[in-house]
Amino acid sequence: MTDSLILEVAEFEHDVLTGIYSEETGQPQPLRFTIQVRLAVADRYEPDTPLEASKNYMDLKFAASEAFPPGLHFKLIEAVADHVCETLFLQDGRVEAVTVKIVKLAISEAGEKIGITLHRERR
Repeated sequence: MTDSLILEVAEFEHDVLTGIYSEETGQPQPLRFTIQVRLAVADRYEPDTPLEASKNYMDLKFAASEAFPPGLHFKLIEAVADHVCETLFLQDGRVEAVTVKIVKLAISEAGEKIGITLHRERR
């Protein structure tokens, strides 16, 4: 078995222009993101290991918020997840895989979690 390092930002909420129905278009919708990134792992992490040996967790949050081009509407949340994956792959060559879970908060009627999970490996 090989070692792996998984960074995660869980249940981060951000409004995104997404949807295919008329009541969804033109207005941002609240989405809940959980993002996991698998990184190439260092041989060891000592108490004084610098951040450069890992990745800043805020990069994951940035990919699901500020990295969205202003005014861009995503018809599918699958496209939102794909954009998050590509942003993280472009940010850092050590990113080996990305998993993005998105829950559409506005369509829940009884507290259920409706959404998708996209997993991408670096190609």
